[in-house]
Amino acid sequence: MGVLIYIANTSLDGYVADERGRFDWTEPTEEVHRYINDVVRPVGTGLYGRRMYEVMAVWEDITGWGDSPGYVHDFAEIWAATDKVVYSSTLAGPTTERTRIERSFNPGAVRSLKEASASDLTVGGANLAGQALQAGLVDEIHLFISPVIIGGGAPALPADVRTTLELLNERKFGNGVVHLHYKVT
Repeated sequence: MGVLIYIANTSLDGYVADERGRFDWTEPTEEVHRYINDVVRPVGTGLYGRRMYEVMAVWEDITGWGDSPGYVHDFAEIWAATDKVVYSSTLAGPTTERTRIERSFNPGAVRSLKEASASDLTVGGANLAGQALQAGLVDEIHLFISPVIIGGGAPALPADVRTTLELLNERKFGNGVVHLHYKVT
């Protein structure tokens, strides 16, 4: 059975994007990027909301990263190798390989997908992750907290969910980013 993991880059005040939708303040250093690569390496399937999928789709074309460092190419290879399920009522079809579109989020179907999976799964996008948390499907949360306060925007965690967490790991990076890894109990 796979574990469903929510991974988010957030500001200190808990936002994944500012009020204009920008998230450039989350760009990882090499140290953070390599760590994230290792976190997502065992993932076999990624669940995405439309907006997060559109942001992440740039990783599909590994050759498009040209002179980028090896750790960037590594992430692109990891992302391209995963199966992707995109929840969207508006996308006509997938723009990447190994991708299928689902018109609505179905907790029962996700539960079945987890049970049938031999590898872990991630849920990407704060709105979709909120739905998965609300349905009791998320098993672990990885927050990469950037040392910035942005004052508003898209929250990393939903306001209408209450759950307890067990801290599994923490790490501080040289650029001030702090990683917190929790198990949902």
